[in-house]
Amino acid sequence: MENNPKQRAEGPEQNRRAWVVAVDMGYGHQRTAYPLEDIAFANKIINANSYEGIPKKDRSFWQSTRYLYEFISRFKRVPVLGDSLFYFLDRFQKILTYYPKRDLSRPNVTLKNIHYFIRGGWGRDLIKRLEKNPMPIITTFFTPAFMAEKLNYPNEIYCVVCDADINRTWADIEPKKSKIKYFAPCTWVRDRLKLYNVRPENIFLTGYPLPKENIGGLDKEILKHDLKHRLLNLDPNKRYRKIYAPLIKGALGQLPEKSDHPLTIMFSIGGAGAQKEICMKAVNSLKKEIKNQKIRFIISLGVRPELKKYFIEKVKDLKLDGWLHVLSGRTIDDYFEKFNEMLRETDVLWTKPSELSFYAGLGVPIIIAPTIGSQEDFNKRWLLHIGAAMSQENPKYADQWFFDLLNGGDFAEMAMQGFMEIEKMGTYNIERIIGNQ
Repeated sequence: MENNPKQRAEGPEQNRRAWVVAVDMGYGHQRTAYPLEDIAFANKIINANSYEGIPKKDRSFWQSTRYLYEFISRFKRVPVLGDSLFYFLDRFQKILTYYPKRDLSRPNVTLKNIHYFIRGGWGRDLIKRLEKNPMPIITTFFTPAFMAEKLNYPNEIYCVVCDADINRTWADIEPKKSKIKYFAPCTWVRDRLKLYNVRPENIFLTGYPLPKENIGGLDKEILKHDLKHRLLNLDPNKRYRKIYAPLIKGALGQLPEKSDHPLTIMFSIGGAGAQKEICMKAVNSLKKEIKNQKIRFIISLGVRPELKKYFIEKVKDLKLDGWLHVLSGRTIDDYFEKFNEMLRETDVLWTKPSELSFYAGLGVPIIIAPTIGSQEDFNKRWLLHIGAAMSQENPKYADQWFFDLLNGGDFAEMAMQGFMEIEKMGTYNIERIIGNQ
């Protein structure tokens, strides 16, 4: 594995370019902010809902929102009742159909409520703190952007979108008058923002900010190195490589003789832990192949100690001899660093279609676990549209369908589709825009 290219900027000119603001509600918004640390003040990400000194009233309000989301995500697994409750609440974040094209600028109930609480003082403390050194704000969640705009923040306000399509809540109540600028990860988001009447000059089609340590420099040397080795594992019978040899050579160059790692699946558990049962079904189905060292399995579970305990207890009697690895971190940054490192030697990513959907751009095919929420439904549609993923089959029979797809070269095709179709340089594009302002 090549060296990690991510080097933190040093000096007052390099690390004082913007406030980077996220929220620690699940992992999505923090994961989106993590690659932007190089341009963040003092290389620090601010969490709008848990920063040091946050007023108790603001913290409590944010916490109630987070607890509701996590409760619903876990409760959705309850037969009938869970789906009914989730369907009712998901209506408030529902993304409307794109066609017929029409003016969708009318604000929804959720957006009106957010602005009501902002007018009541929610977020004032955060924005006043940032105003003391009024650099541009880059936020991975819409609420801090609205807070800054309503309090007349004296510099640029940027919002990074972390899904392939978005509901009306992401754009301000009066989009045409808003100064908020958007970094769009794909054309679906760009076009959706236009339907919400966001001014075209306020939309930048940058791509999603993927981690530099998985890309390399502007020539994408690390990404190409990893994908070349991955293709060898994903196409054991050379079916895909025989048909698409000119495409592979033109995009990546000559493939090596042998991969630098064993065939590896990573199953990524979401922040609420709602997919843990699916993961264990897959592990139990594949345990013979794992034990016989035909496949390595990584369970990526974040920073929650209760999830780590759950999986360690579940797998301890399987005696899988180190070919099953539980990946966790002490802190969120520690976790992201380990995740990105392990992803370099991951051949297939099994996950719900969250912000990790964009990681298919690294040439990692995705097995899509069941969705949670309207935005994930659209992420799934986007992934299937570009051919970079497949919907999971029954995890109890993963030992059958996974190897059918592998031997047919299907995963290799998904890997190349993601690499060719998805913009990979979002982090560099965002840095360039901030640097040119």
